[in-house]
Amino acid sequence: MGERVLMQGNEACALGAIKGGCRFYAGYPITPSSEIAETMARELPKIGGVFIQMEDEISSAAAIIGASLAGVKSMTATSGPGFSLMQEALGYAVMTETPCVFVNVMRGGPSTGLPTQPAQGDIMQARWGTHGDHEIIALYPWSVGETYKLIIKAFNYAEKYRTPVIFLMDEVLGHMRETFDMPDERDIRVIPRLTESELEEEEVYTPFSEQDTAEPTPTPLIEMGKARFHVSGLVHDESGFPQASFEVSDKLIRRLSNKIRIHADEIAMYEEFMTDDAEILVVAYGSVARSAIRAIKIARQDKIKVGLFRPITIWPVAANRLKRLLSRVEGVLFAEMNLGQYAKEILALSKRNLKVKFVTKVGGRLISPEEILDGISSLQVEIAEF
Repeated sequence: MGERVLMQGNEACALGAIKGGCRFYAGYPITPSSEIAETMARELPKIGGVFIQMEDEISSAAAIIGASLAGVKSMTATSGPGFSLMQEALGYAVMTETPCVFVNVMRGGPSTGLPTQPAQGDIMQARWGTHGDHEIIALYPWSVGETYKLIIKAFNYAEKYRTPVIFLMDEVLGHMRETFDMPDERDIRVIPRLTESELEEEEVYTPFSEQDTAEPTPTPLIEMGKARFHVSGLVHDESGFPQASFEVSDKLIRRLSNKIRIHADEIAMYEEFMTDDAEILVVAYGSVARSAIRAIKIARQDKIKVGLFRPITIWPVAANRLKRLLSRVEGVLFAEMNLGQYAKEILALSKRNLKVKFVTKVGGRLISPEEILDGISSLQVEIAEF
């Protein structure tokens, strides 16, 4: 266990990213994510990294894709309005299999919305914000300490699966300060970027492999030599050059999907609290899950059998585990700072006639433990009367 520190959530995100190998940051200041850029501007030059403030979020997203293709781990950070502007570039990163990290510290919306207030309204945008059939990896911590460790995981997922990874936070998490123990250096695993020297001498480098279930091919540093390859947002063959035939198109889109879908169980992370005998399941994530834990502890004192499922990997969904939980509980309560975006996805996993309760809030305030407790008590009454 490392040094005990006091840190802000946004600062932990930036410092954790640097520990995960990030050496290039391009971004545009936007509340409530601006401290990430400020920390990067201060810390990256100290280690030979590059910080650049771009003219807008579109150019920021394009810059980190270019930097990553040139061999440098890269990241940007924004909030809802900026994340909307980044969607076309995000789709380009998916198609070109470019590892990079997009941080979205969520605030109220739509449009300019509530610039300094928390929300979880970008859950479905993270999944389907860019056009076309695609899979995405999106992670969402619930504490400052987990933010530090999980952003390292985000960079590792980006490298391992050759994909952009979305790192979701909310204003509460971004601005709160907490103490936590820094992870021991021996416990930190960082997947390095492949270099040209690691390629076999006679190897012809084809980065866009057609094998559905194989581990994605790492992206090497692009240097003059055999590691050079063509990159295009158009449908392309394994060499990267555009190829518009039906066979190539169909195979490519399915492969891009399968490399994440087939590995969903090993990608998906979650945490459970008191679910062994639970008759009511609370589903909450991010800062709201902290309120849910408190509510569940109080409900348990009143002999209500309730437990928490906290998704850490928002996308892909931990579908297999959730199906098992939903098969044996009587009711589900969803606590979200939106109008039930994630609930729709989870309820589709069960065909049982479960009692369902929603505790939602979109006014820029965190859901309190008392509000979740009231929902649990109300759901218990409905189950008893059913």
